Amino acid sequence: MKVAVVGATGMVGEVMLKVLAERQFPITELIPVASEKSVGKPIEFKDKTFHVVNLETAVSLKPEIALFSAGGSTSLEWAPRFADAGTTVIDNSSAWRMDQDKKLVVPEINAHTLTKSDKIIANPNCSTIQMVMVLAPLHKKYTIKRIVVSTYQSISGTGVKAVKQLENELAGVKGEMAYPYPIHQNALPHCDVFEENGYTKEEMKLVRETQKILDDRSIAVTATAVRIPTSGGHSESVNIEFEHDFDISDVRQILNETPGVVLQDNPDMNMYPMPIYAHDKDEVFVGRIRRDGSQPNSLNMWVVSDNLRKGAATNTVQIAEYLIKNQLV
Repeated sequence: MKVAVVGATGMVGEVMLKVLAERQFPITELIPVASEKSVGKPIEFKDKTFHVVNLETAVSLKPEIALFSAGGSTSLEWAPRFADAGTTVIDNSSAWRMDQDKKLVVPEINAHTLTKSDKIIANPNCSTIQMVMVLAPLHKKYTIKRIVVSTYQSISGTGVKAVKQLENELAGVKGEMAYPYPIHQNALPHCDVFEENGYTKEEMKLVRETQKILDDRSIAVTATAVRIPTSGGHSESVNIEFEHDFDISDVRQILNETPGVVLQDNPDMNMYPMPIYAHDKDEVFVGRIRRDGSQPNSLNMWVVSDNLRKGAATNTVQIAEYLIKNQLV
């Protein structure tokens, strides 16, 4: 099993390598791939040293699976070339997510739709993944009509440049800015670029990707995405309106029994999800579950997950694991 990790030297790529090792993914040959300036760089993986190659070389090596986290433009150009060579690509960028011919997959929800013919598979946005993990079982039981979500997203979702900006600001050092304003002691209601409708791309990802993953375009979704100065972990305040009424104890039981979801919901003991609890974990944490008294059949909850793991690297690896288990590669 030859596996290429495209973007191996980046923030998500490094976590992918860590997750592959932790989960004992059956790799016989690792092919770390990065930009030309990183070619030849040594990569340590499970007590062995591998060296970074460029994309052209990686395609010629014909890996069975290629895990991509190198940006949308790279994915658009190179994912088809890998696919043409017989490689199954799992792409972490936004390049293929809304392509009607490509599957957008959270394994716990819709991996069963995958077939051998799916040579380019899209990994959803980090903020979408953690939200749909808790929405999917509730939608199945009560049918979701509308979602109002506000996100509180880590700087790590922007990348290394943003992490460095916060480090500089904490140290009182002037440096390159990832954001148009300081992020230390601040909150920016601005994740990604603004679209013509006044929403950011990050906000519209939550709308479009949720509908696609849950396979229900009738679900109304509105979102506000905010960047906060935490180094890891995204948090979301989610308000859900259902077609059918619910019992809070049943909601808690459903979520408690959902694979990949951890219920942390005991306000009397100050127990609720926080990024410091989610750090370096693969689960999605949910709490502050309560009825919305202002609207019939409506529920509020607080959802937290490590955006670099379940929100990116782990979900990608889980898709690959499903493909192998079901002999789809």
